[in-house]
Amino acid sequence: MHRDGWEGGRLLINLAAIAKNYAQLCARVSPAECGAAVKANAYGLGLKEVGQTLYEAGCRTFFVAHLAEGAALRPLVGPDSRIFVLHGPPPGTASACLTHTLLPVLNSLQQVQEWQALARTQGRPLAAALQLDSGMCRFGLTEAEVDHLTTHPQGLEGIEVTLVMSHLGCADTPEHPLNRQQLETFTRLKALLPAAPASLAASSGIFLGPDWHFDLVRPGAALYGIAPTAGQPNPMHATVRLQARVIQTRMVSAGASVGYGAAFTARQPTPVALLGIGYGDGFPRRLGQTGHVVWPDQPDIKLPIIGRISMDSLAVDLSPLMATGTALPPAGAVFDLIGPQVPLDTVARLADTIGYEILTDLGARYHRLHYDPRKG
Repeated sequence: MHRDGWEGGRLLINLAAIAKNYAQLCARVSPAECGAAVKANAYGLGLKEVGQTLYEAGCRTFFVAHLAEGAALRPLVGPDSRIFVLHGPPPGTASACLTHTLLPVLNSLQQVQEWQALARTQGRPLAAALQLDSGMCRFGLTEAEVDHLTTHPQGLEGIEVTLVMSHLGCADTPEHPLNRQQLETFTRLKALLPAAPASLAASSGIFLGPDWHFDLVRPGAALYGIAPTAGQPNPMHATVRLQARVIQTRMVSAGASVGYGAAFTARQPTPVALLGIGYGDGFPRRLGQTGHVVWPDQPDIKLPIIGRISMDSLAVDLSPLMATGTALPPAGAVFDLIGPQVPLDTVARLADTIGYEILTDLGARYHRLHYDPRKG
């Protein structure tokens, strides 16, 4: 049972900000369609709430990674929505796409052949997307496989190609030469296939410019407030606020150490707050000694995380707060670990990772509060 105040931390998710981000991206890519990637439980923010918010905002094309995710999303959005399964159907599961009205993204000749076999049993062509490997060497049909499909009379028999897509490997670095190379390769390969709408850009690719937009873009991270371009100001609205409660405060004597491994030793008497979340909640362990938190009552003061982060707790040095003459925060006080003064991308940088990983790692123990200021 989850009730606010029962857990060590809470995650506030602003659904209106997600809708604003979607509208902003729609305007940027128009006349192309803007879809939405909601894989990994909508990047950890809640498939149900986020999926329905995006549907209400006008989104009609969704992308998930796995068949199970697509089946979970289908009853949450309208029947006029398309749901593409990026990994395609696992062997032997193609019929489940029909059961749940999902569109597979076919990445290999094996998946193409299994989809064709299902089409034969149905006695009709079946819709699917084709993914091309344009240079990232991850998922998708190789140039040789595209050549095979287009030169054999029955190469794509039984498949109604509703989308041809690929994925960019370096889109968050606009000057990287692979971006242009992939654009040229994708354009050349898709021209060999039956005419169909095309999609190349996800979040970062949108900001490379109209040449990369084609007919459909499929943002994920940008919808959830992650900066789409490395080293550039973030144009997206923040969508999450991660807060932890004070379990206990104490004064640590000079020369005493805090936490496992004695990684922090106090040089002078140090006021410390113990907050009730740790790596068991998906908060990165490597933020020990590098990260900081903020008490909303004193938002301009950064409070360092000291010592190693434990499974269920972390320690914060309150000295900068005490230096202003502020009283020790009481047990139950709430600190921001991600918030207005602690941006998600800053937390990710300090943890030597990316915002995607921070969001998707946030665990189930948080009390999740979805809210929409537009609805009161």
